[in-house]
Amino acid sequence: MNFESWISYRYVMAKKDRFLSVINLISIAGVAIGVMALIVVIGVMTGFDNDLREKIIGTNAHIVIEKETGIKFFQAVQDKIKNIEGLAATTPYIHGQVFLESNSQAMGLTLRGVAPQTEKNVTKVDEYLLDSKIEDLQEDEIVIGSQLANYFGYKKGDLITIISPSSGVSGDGWRHQLKISGIFTSGMYDYDMNLVLVHLKTAQAIFSFPENMVSGIAVKLDNVYAAPSIKDRIYELIGFTYLVRTWIDSNRNFFAALRLEKFAMFVILTLIVLVASFNIVSTLIVTVTSKIKDIGILKAIGVPKGSIRRIFTLNGIYIGLMGTFWGLVGGVGLCVILKKYQFIKLPQEIYYIDRLPVILELNDILCIVGAALLISYLATIYPAMKAASLEPVEALRYE
Repeated sequence: MNFESWISYRYVMAKKDRFLSVINLISIAGVAIGVMALIVVIGVMTGFDNDLREKIIGTNAHIVIEKETGIKFFQAVQDKIKNIEGLAATTPYIHGQVFLESNSQAMGLTLRGVAPQTEKNVTKVDEYLLDSKIEDLQEDEIVIGSQLANYFGYKKGDLITIISPSSGVSGDGWRHQLKISGIFTSGMYDYDMNLVLVHLKTAQAIFSFPENMVSGIAVKLDNVYAAPSIKDRIYELIGFTYLVRTWIDSNRNFFAALRLEKFAMFVILTLIVLVASFNIVSTLIVTVTSKIKDIGILKAIGVPKGSIRRIFTLNGIYIGLMGTFWGLVGGVGLCVILKKYQFIKLPQEIYYIDRLPVILELNDILCIVGAALLISYLATIYPAMKAASLEPVEALRYE
């Protein structure tokens, strides 16, 4: 440790000057609080983003292939794309709107017809089921979400009535009575309240689809972020008469809004560190004022201006480093506690998820630490320059 660093460290600790020690501590605490707040909030935002992405991808496919009039001979389309590199599995589905009849009331639902044997290979619905398997789904059965079950008091084995306005069957053919074979919980309120699953053949009967026709084909990928390139490959094989959408296309605005919100929160909370930097400026000004005699002596014995400037620059940097370190410890510690114990619950109907998710990413932490240290350094420039500009004669005049 050179003499500049040693003197700076002594000024920060200031054991003999209680007043200076207290304002140094306040400056360190200000930076620490700002860094801790940034880490916790950005960790929650990142966790929220990733959790929603997992829920959306888990319930839906990575890529969907659709056609306005439906896909006839869907097996042929599946055969064309099955050998694409990076494509893990495919499954047909039928998607449409129906009504649930309960106590002479009708409630709109989204009905998805699935192929039980292949659906588990594409989505995570099988993991969300509480006490059954999607592959056991029969043609006279239905799977509903936990929120819907709680709302109406349904349980496994109950019969419910589905009404399909689009059915072309006369008489009571537009009313279908199905038995609840399973209840799923995805963690997404919208899905758990509004989505129901039936056998593919049952959906074909409800929506009057022929046996060889479906609404679309769902595709699972080995790497979800390779979706855009695989989408182009699918178009090359099946042509542009089909509509191919990735999970990114379907949720582009949603995730763009989340990224913007995360950036906005970073900017807003960085202002806390910026405010703390004014404490550093004030602390250094007080330090310079109280150490005028020391500065004069150092200059009198030949210490150059650059060394004086570095002494007080290092003084401020030490304050920033200590504040950043304790903020990092506090922020990471609080994030670990929030992630482990999950004692903060959220209303699902508002936030889509039922708990506060926390994920810490190295890039976010490095960005926060870098911003805090940069602000701390900038706060040292003016006081350090003022200290370096003092003349030894003026500094020792009244000593």
